[in-house]
Amino acid sequence: MLSAFTNSLKIPELRQKIFFTLALLFIARVGANIPLPGVDPTPIKEFFEMREQSKSDSEGNDILGFYNMFTGGALLNGALFALGIMPYISASIIMQLMGAVFPQLARLQQEGEPGRQKISQYTRYLTIVICMVQGGLLAVALRDSPGSLIQGFNPKEFGDIVVFDPNSPLLFLLLTVIFLTTGSLILMWLGEQITQRGIGNGISLLITVGILADLPKALH
Repeated sequence: MLSAFTNSLKIPELRQKIFFTLALLFIARVGANIPLPGVDPTPIKEFFEMREQSKSDSEGNDILGFYNMFTGGALLNGALFALGIMPYISASIIMQLMGAVFPQLARLQQEGEPGRQKISQYTRYLTIVICMVQGGLLAVALRDSPGSLIQGFNPKEFGDIVVFDPNSPLLFLLLTVIFLTTGSLILMWLGEQITQRGIGNGISLLITVGILADLPKALH
């Protein structure tokens, strides 16, 4: 396997695609560790570390941990890419299901490349809507009720998650939704660029790298 990888680097075009893919994956990992303005992820991390040590995670926390795994730890980092690529995947699934309900979409799916481009455009628009909804819910949970985000979280014990100016709650919500939506759109764009100009399926690679990045914590 090592010799095959070494030989692939000797081919200029393939080497360029490999480095291009690695560079975009690196950008995705950087975004997963840049915290949102006004969010201190330390209390969330301390809470989950305590829960892992006590081995008493509830079902709600398991679901949150599962989602965090797909974001490569970005969710518990309170990062710009906290929503991950999941809104785009959800939008793609919804568009596929809607194709069986709406004849207009079914015809687009049968028109070849022009139809696929239109469906991709609709999918991006739907991704923005999903990001705004999920980003707004996450922002409200962080601002008003940490316990609604993590079952069993005690803000008196672990401190406040949000360190933003309490006199500007609407500004915090607006900025958080904008940053989270932009982060997911950047991941969507990175995945498309990897698929078109890199190696493999970009969305699958982003999810795989995110899982692998969070794997050492899970093993520990």
